[in-house]
Amino acid sequence: MKKKVVLAYSGGLDTSVILKWLQVEHDYDVIAACIDVGQKEDYDQVWKKALNAGASKVYIADVKEQFVTDYLYPGIKSGAIYEDDYLLGTAYARPLIAKVLVEIAKQEGAVAIAHGATGKGNDQVRFEAGIKGLAPDMEIIAPWRIWSLKSREDCIDYAQKHQIPLTVTKKDIYSRDENLWHISHEGGDLEDPWNEHPQTVYKWCTSPEHAPDVPQTVTISFEKGIPVKVEGQSMSPVKLIEYLNMVAGQHGVGIKDIVENRLVGMKSRGVYETPAGTVLYEAHKALEKLVLDRQTMAYKKQISLKYSELIYDGQWFTPLKDALEAFVETTQQKVTGSVKIKLYKGQCAAVAANSPYSLYSEEFVTFGADEVYNQKDAEGFINLFTLPIKIKAIMEQNHPELKVQDGITKQLHIDNGMTKVYIEEDVAV
Repeated sequence: MKKKVVLAYSGGLDTSVILKWLQVEHDYDVIAACIDVGQKEDYDQVWKKALNAGASKVYIADVKEQFVTDYLYPGIKSGAIYEDDYLLGTAYARPLIAKVLVEIAKQEGAVAIAHGATGKGNDQVRFEAGIKGLAPDMEIIAPWRIWSLKSREDCIDYAQKHQIPLTVTKKDIYSRDENLWHISHEGGDLEDPWNEHPQTVYKWCTSPEHAPDVPQTVTISFEKGIPVKVEGQSMSPVKLIEYLNMVAGQHGVGIKDIVENRLVGMKSRGVYETPAGTVLYEAHKALEKLVLDRQTMAYKKQISLKYSELIYDGQWFTPLKDALEAFVETTQQKVTGSVKIKLYKGQCAAVAANSPYSLYSEEFVTFGADEVYNQKDAEGFINLFTLPIKIKAIMEQNHPELKVQDGITKQLHIDNGMTKVYIEEDVAV
């Protein structure tokens, strides 16, 4: 009996070639597993394509709801953005895909799991970290690290040799990853960062230049950091993301052209479309500004940075990630309220927000008369707050030889009979 291997199968160029390669070169019984995290596919066709390519069985696992609630929601609540730009669309999906692959492999008695990630990318780490975290004894096969094919052009030639139907061509050779949260584009002419990306690359978003000339405002409501309504209408997690992808995408919102630092040490360039994610992050941030105190907001930024690095690096099934999420969860208990987001020609901005837990007090902050704040109190606060500065200045008065400002000595001149005072810089000391 042939050994079974579960292949993470998308129906695209790489995994179609890998399916045939596992059979022809290694005589495996290949079980194709297509994990639906929101990529727009005709799954009947994917199923037929895998069977026609020789798969003994095909799994189509719809995990979109779990993707949103167990992976995207923690990301939204954390505010994690990798290197200030990347909303981690691929990175959130990979640990979930690994989890489902392990479940299928155990159910089928497979000896190995295969994936189509290259030896240059981050996804190989994300897949394999997930598999090792859930099935430490499972063999992992990564063809791109061991086969003789060296490029996507080689894969096209291999597919044609074995009569594998293709949708990609050598003229349209972008490598794309799509799920409910985003679609990414890499490769081809994008590999030269001096090339401006063509607007024809977009799949979800209207080019900002061709977006509507009239802005649109959408209202998003949150409960404990989780988006639950749009325009006052409750929506399921998946429908809410899909709706915002459509609306924001029409206005060209969510396009990012990014050069990022991969975990494996090199820089890469990609174009990302994340319409709903861009809107939700902006709205969530605006709501947090209303309800979180200054110290919590400042510390949460540090947590967000570390969380983004962990997720980018595939460290989903780790104690530190769980610990960071526990901290984030405590900060979200009062992140409830609504935010108005204005969409216009690629721009996304929060223009209004409210919350029953708002720490913003108009009575305290008003420039008009109030009965709650004694401005005289500020004098004592300033005296104490600035005491270290004052003591340092007194010490420097007593020791003028220590007084140096930016390496420049200053001379003060006063013109007799005039009120003008000016300072002249001497040469550096």
